[in-house]
Amino acid sequence: MALKQVSSNKCFEGFQKVFEHDSAELKCKMKFGIYLPPKAETGKCPVLYWLSGLTCTEQNFITKAGFQQAAAEHGLIVVAPDTSPRGCNIEGEDESWDFGTGAGFYVDATEDPWKTNYRMYSYVKDELPKLINANFPTDPERMSVFGHSMGGHGALILALKNPGKYKAYDATQLVKSYSGSRLDILIDQGKDDQFLSAGQLLPDNFIAACTERKIPVVFRLQQGYDHSYFFIASFINDHIKHHAKYLNA
Repeated sequence: MALKQVSSNKCFEGFQKVFEHDSAELKCKMKFGIYLPPKAETGKCPVLYWLSGLTCTEQNFITKAGFQQAAAEHGLIVVAPDTSPRGCNIEGEDESWDFGTGAGFYVDATEDPWKTNYRMYSYVKDELPKLINANFPTDPERMSVFGHSMGGHGALILALKNPGKYKAYDATQLVKSYSGSRLDILIDQGKDDQFLSAGQLLPDNFIAACTERKIPVVFRLQQGYDHSYFFIASFINDHIKHHAKYLNA
Protein backbone atom coordinates (compact mmCIF):
# COMPACT_ATOMS: atom_id res chain seq x y z
CA MET A 1 0.00 0.00 0.00
CA ALA A 2 1.79 3.12 -1.26
CA LEU A 3 2.27 6.14 0.97
CA LYS A 4 2.60 9.71 -0.29
CA GLN A 5 4.32 12.16 2.03
CA VAL A 6 2.34 15.39 2.26
CA SER A 7 4.55 17.29 4.71
CA SER A 8 7.53 16.89 7.04
CA ASN A 9 8.64 19.27 9.81
CA LYS A 10 11.47 18.82 12.28
CA CYS A 11 10.16 19.07 15.82
CA PHE A 12 12.02 18.42 19.10
CA GLU A 13 14.75 16.60 17.13
CA GLY A 14 12.15 14.26 15.63
CA PHE A 15 9.83 14.76 12.68
CA GLN A 16 6.16 15.55 12.44
CA LYS A 17 4.96 14.14 9.12
CA VAL A 18 1.67 13.78 7.27
CA PHE A 19 1.00 11.01 4.75
CA GLU A 20 -1.79 10.17 2.34
CA HIS A 21 -2.78 6.72 1.10
CA ASP A 22 -5.56 4.90 -0.69
CA SER A 23 -7.63 3.06 1.90
CA ALA A 24 -8.93 -0.34 0.87
CA GLU A 25 -11.31 -0.32 3.83
CA LEU A 26 -12.81 3.12 3.20
CA LYS A 27 -12.55 3.21 -0.61
CA CYS A 28 -11.02 6.69 -0.64
CA LYS A 29 -7.82 8.58 0.10
CA MET A 30 -7.03 9.04 3.78
CA LYS A 31 -4.46 11.17 5.60
CA PHE A 32 -2.74 10.61 8.91
CA GLY A 33 -0.20 12.52 10.95
CA ILE A 34 2.73 10.64 12.45
CA TYR A 35 5.34 11.94 14.86
CA LEU A 36 8.65 10.10 14.71
CA PRO A 37 10.76 10.76 17.82
CA PRO A 38 14.57 10.94 17.64
CA LYS A 39 14.74 7.37 18.96
CA ALA A 40 13.02 6.13 15.79
CA GLU A 41 16.18 6.85 13.82
CA THR A 42 18.06 4.08 15.62
CA GLY A 43 15.48 1.55 16.77
CA LYS A 44 11.88 0.45 17.04
CA CYS A 45 9.47 2.49 19.16
CA PRO A 46 6.06 1.92 20.78
CA VAL A 47 3.09 3.44 18.96
CA LEU A 48 0.40 5.60 20.51
CA TYR A 49 -2.72 6.27 18.42
CA TRP A 50 -4.70 9.47 18.93
CA LEU A 51 -8.34 9.62 17.84
CA SER A 52 -9.70 13.14 17.35
CA GLY A 53 -13.24 14.42 17.81
CA LEU A 54 -16.06 15.59 15.56
CA THR A 55 -15.17 17.97 12.69
CA CYS A 56 -11.42 17.43 13.16
CA THR A 57 -8.82 16.32 10.61
CA GLU A 58 -5.36 14.96 11.32
CA GLN A 59 -4.20 18.58 11.60
CA ASN A 60 -6.03 19.54 14.80
CA PHE A 61 -4.02 17.33 17.10
CA ILE A 62 -0.62 17.69 15.46
CA THR A 63 -0.77 21.51 15.35
CA LYS A 64 -2.70 22.38 18.53
CA ALA A 65 -2.02 19.77 21.23
CA GLY A 66 1.71 20.35 21.77
CA PHE A 67 2.38 16.67 22.42
CA GLN A 68 5.61 16.34 20.44
CA GLN A 69 8.05 17.27 23.20
CA ALA A 70 6.68 14.63 25.57
CA ALA A 71 6.56 12.05 22.76
CA ALA A 72 10.22 12.80 21.96
CA GLU A 73 11.25 12.46 25.62
CA HIS A 74 9.46 9.12 26.04
CA GLY A 75 10.43 7.75 22.61
CA LEU A 76 6.88 7.26 21.35
CA ILE A 77 5.65 7.26 17.77
CA VAL A 78 2.29 9.06 17.77
CA VAL A 79 -0.21 8.50 14.95
CA ALA A 80 -3.22 10.77 14.41
CA PRO A 81 -5.57 9.68 11.60
CA ASP A 82 -8.27 11.77 10.01
CA THR A 83 -11.64 11.22 11.69
CA SER A 84 -13.66 10.23 8.64
CA PRO A 85 -13.69 9.47 4.91
CA ARG A 86 -13.95 12.64 2.84
CA GLY A 87 -15.18 13.44 -0.64
CA CYS A 88 -17.14 10.21 -1.01
CA ASN A 89 -20.17 11.99 -2.52
CA ILE A 90 -22.63 10.14 -0.32
CA GLU A 91 -26.04 11.75 -0.16
CA GLY A 92 -26.42 13.77 3.01
CA GLU A 93 -22.79 13.54 4.11
CA ASP A 94 -22.44 17.31 4.61
CA GLU A 95 -25.91 18.22 5.83
CA SER A 96 -24.92 18.55 9.49
CA TRP A 97 -21.69 18.95 11.46
CA ASP A 98 -22.25 15.94 13.73
CA PHE A 99 -22.97 13.30 11.05
CA GLY A 100 -21.26 12.42 7.81
CA THR A 101 -17.97 14.07 6.81
CA GLY A 102 -15.72 14.59 9.80
CA ALA A 103 -17.91 12.41 12.00
CA GLY A 104 -16.91 8.79 11.47
CA PHE A 105 -17.54 7.97 15.17
CA TYR A 106 -14.96 5.14 14.79
CA VAL A 107 -17.72 2.66 14.01
CA ASP A 108 -18.55 0.48 10.99
CA ALA A 109 -21.82 1.53 9.41
CA THR A 110 -24.17 -1.39 8.84
CA GLU A 111 -26.68 0.00 6.36
CA ASP A 112 -26.45 1.40 2.81
CA PRO A 113 -25.35 3.85 1.58
CA TRP A 114 -22.86 4.32 4.40
CA LYS A 115 -21.43 0.81 4.70
CA THR A 116 -19.32 1.09 1.55
CA ASN A 117 -17.16 3.89 2.94
CA TYR A 118 -17.94 4.34 6.62
CA ARG A 119 -15.87 1.58 8.23
CA MET A 120 -13.77 3.68 10.58
CA TYR A 121 -13.65 1.02 13.31
CA SER A 122 -12.07 -1.48 10.93
CA TYR A 123 -9.79 1.21 9.51
CA VAL A 124 -8.30 2.27 12.85
CA LYS A 125 -8.34 -1.27 14.29
CA ASP A 126 -6.81 -3.18 11.38
CA GLU A 127 -5.82 -1.33 8.22
CA LEU A 128 -4.04 1.67 9.73
CA PRO A 129 -1.89 -0.28 12.24
CA LYS A 130 -0.84 -2.72 9.51
CA LEU A 131 0.15 0.21 7.31
CA ILE A 132 2.07 1.92 10.12
CA ASN A 133 3.89 -1.26 11.14
CA ALA A 134 4.88 -2.01 7.55
CA ASN A 135 6.36 1.42 6.86
CA PHE A 136 7.78 2.77 10.12
CA PRO A 137 10.13 1.52 12.88
CA THR A 138 7.40 0.36 15.26
CA ASP A 139 7.21 -2.33 17.89
CA PRO A 140 3.83 -3.97 17.10
CA GLU A 141 3.71 -5.56 20.55
CA ARG A 142 3.68 -2.16 22.25
CA MET A 143 0.65 -0.17 21.13
CA SER A 144 -1.88 2.03 22.92
CA VAL A 145 -4.74 4.39 22.08
CA PHE A 146 -6.22 7.61 23.45
CA GLY A 147 -8.38 10.44 22.16
CA HIS A 148 -10.71 13.37 22.70
CA SER A 149 -14.49 13.64 22.65
CA MET A 150 -15.83 11.27 19.95
CA GLY A 151 -12.26 9.97 19.69
CA GLY A 152 -11.99 9.40 23.43
CA HIS A 153 -15.00 7.16 23.23
CA GLY A 154 -13.52 5.56 20.11
CA ALA A 155 -10.36 4.77 22.06
CA LEU A 156 -12.40 3.08 24.79
CA ILE A 157 -14.27 1.07 22.13
CA LEU A 158 -10.99 -0.25 20.75
CA ALA A 159 -9.74 -1.13 24.22
CA LEU A 160 -12.99 -2.84 25.20
CA LYS A 161 -13.83 -4.26 21.75
CA ASN A 162 -16.72 -6.62 21.31
CA PRO A 163 -17.46 -6.69 17.56
CA GLY A 164 -20.68 -8.03 16.13
CA LYS A 165 -23.18 -6.44 18.51
CA TYR A 166 -24.72 -2.98 18.43
CA LYS A 167 -23.70 -2.30 22.02
CA ALA A 168 -20.10 -2.89 21.00
CA TYR A 169 -20.08 0.81 20.15
CA ASP A 170 -21.08 1.96 23.66
CA ALA A 171 -18.12 1.90 26.03
CA THR A 172 -20.33 1.95 29.13
CA GLN A 173 -22.08 -1.21 27.98
CA LEU A 174 -18.81 -2.82 26.89
CA VAL A 175 -17.11 -2.35 30.23
CA LYS A 176 -19.95 -4.16 32.02
CA SER A 177 -18.94 -7.41 30.34
CA TYR A 178 -15.21 -6.81 29.92
CA SER A 179 -13.03 -9.75 30.91
CA GLY A 180 -9.80 -9.06 29.05
CA SER A 181 -6.35 -8.02 30.23
CA ARG A 182 -5.96 -5.44 32.98
CA LEU A 183 -6.73 -1.86 32.02
CA ASP A 184 -5.63 1.42 33.61
CA ILE A 185 -7.83 4.26 32.33
CA LEU A 186 -7.13 7.98 32.75
CA ILE A 187 -9.86 10.49 31.87
CA ASP A 188 -9.67 14.27 32.10
CA GLN A 189 -12.93 16.22 31.79
CA GLY A 190 -13.34 19.99 31.67
CA LYS A 191 -15.87 21.10 34.27
CA ASP A 192 -16.97 23.99 32.00
CA ASP A 193 -17.35 21.75 28.94
CA GLN A 194 -20.55 22.79 27.15
CA PHE A 195 -21.30 19.20 26.16
CA LEU A 196 -21.00 18.07 29.78
CA SER A 197 -23.45 20.70 30.99
CA ALA A 198 -25.83 19.77 28.16
CA GLY A 199 -25.93 16.18 29.43
CA GLN A 200 -24.36 14.67 26.33
CA LEU A 201 -21.18 13.11 27.77
CA LEU A 202 -22.39 11.18 30.86
CA PRO A 203 -18.97 10.21 32.29
CA ASP A 204 -20.58 9.19 35.60
CA ASN A 205 -22.26 6.24 33.87
CA PHE A 206 -18.92 4.96 32.58
CA ILE A 207 -17.18 5.43 35.93
CA ALA A 208 -19.98 3.56 37.74
CA ALA A 209 -19.67 0.67 35.29
CA CYS A 210 -15.89 0.55 35.78
CA THR A 211 -16.30 0.60 39.56
CA GLU A 212 -18.78 -2.26 39.39
CA ARG A 213 -16.33 -4.34 37.33
CA LYS A 214 -13.33 -3.26 39.46
CA ILE A 215 -11.60 -1.76 36.42
CA PRO A 216 -9.14 0.99 37.48
CA VAL A 217 -10.15 4.41 36.18
CA VAL A 218 -8.88 7.82 37.26
CA PHE A 219 -11.37 10.58 36.44
CA ARG A 220 -10.18 14.16 36.89
CA LEU A 221 -12.75 16.96 36.65
CA GLN A 222 -10.74 20.03 35.71
CA GLN A 223 -12.14 23.32 37.02
CA GLY A 224 -12.61 26.08 34.43
CA TYR A 225 -11.68 24.02 31.37
CA ASP A 226 -13.91 23.56 28.31
CA HIS A 227 -13.99 21.14 25.34
CA SER A 228 -11.30 22.89 23.28
CA TYR A 229 -7.70 22.10 22.35
CA PHE A 230 -6.58 24.59 25.00
CA PHE A 231 -7.89 21.98 27.44
CA ILE A 232 -6.13 19.15 25.60
CA ALA A 233 -2.81 21.01 25.47
CA SER A 234 -3.02 21.65 29.23
CA PHE A 235 -3.09 17.96 30.14
CA ILE A 236 -1.63 16.09 27.15
CA ASN A 237 1.75 15.57 28.84
CA ASP A 238 0.08 13.69 31.70
CA HIS A 239 -1.56 11.36 29.20
CA ILE A 240 1.61 10.76 27.19
CA LYS A 241 3.37 9.90 30.47
CA HIS A 242 0.49 7.62 31.49
CA HIS A 243 0.80 5.56 28.31
CA ALA A 244 4.61 5.62 28.31
CA LYS A 245 4.60 4.04 31.77
CA TYR A 246 3.25 0.85 30.20
CA LEU A 247 4.63 1.10 26.67
CA ASN A 248 8.20 1.49 27.94
CA ALA A 249 7.93 -1.00 30.80
